Amino acid sequence: MAQSRQRQRAERRRQALQPRSPWAGRRPYVIIGVIAAVAIAVVIYLVAGRANPPGTSSAAALAPAPNYAGAPTIDDIPCQSTEQVTYHVHAHLAVFVNGQPTDVPEGIGIAPPRQTQSTPDGPFVVAGSCFYWLHTHDLTGVIHIEAPGPRPFTLGQFFDVWQQPLSQGQVGPATGSIIAYVGGQPYTGNPRDIPLNAHTIIQLNIGQDVPPAPFTFPAGL
Repeated sequence: MAQSRQRQRAERRRQALQPRSPWAGRRPYVIIGVIAAVAIAVVIYLVAGRANPPGTSSAAALAPAPNYAGAPTIDDIPCQSTEQVTYHVHAHLAVFVNGQPTDVPEGIGIAPPRQTQSTPDGPFVVAGSCFYWLHTHDLTGVIHIEAPGPRPFTLGQFFDVWQQPLSQGQVGPATGSIIAYVGGQPYTGNPRDIPLNAHTIIQLNIGQDVPPAPFTFPAGL
């Protein structure tokens, strides 16, 4: 009898010294709930990682219009006090970064101080200290080509006026593989060489190909 009680006390001491499981004494549905929450968190993390891998973003904002300190001549294009109307045509530029549309800023080619009006479509620059022959008034992507007379202009010159890089691997601050379309057709040359003619429709895709989007010029352009 004494030996039996000694064995029982020894067994209780052994159990007391064993590490206790953090789940001991918890109800099964509590354990299942914790496991389910952890599983859901893991799934959300993995899905988010696939949607936005490290080092990428849904879109990269393009640089705003520069200040044009001193309004220097750029690519033989001066900044003149009034807009030229002798040669006045328009082209359109659309930029997609990682599949997302990105606004071409208003006021490119218009030196400050700029006067801007609010419209249902966003800001519209109505005046500035001077105008380059290539400029934008709003966020529609319409490039105004206004010169004293007809002459060839290119997309590269527009980016030079914008003071942003343009190459086969970079559009402004966005870098990566570039697919260009002109008039809805693939353009395989250097995007700097794309001509800016009347109603030329240009699309630059960086990082992901996007089918060329149609554009209708507003009445009067």
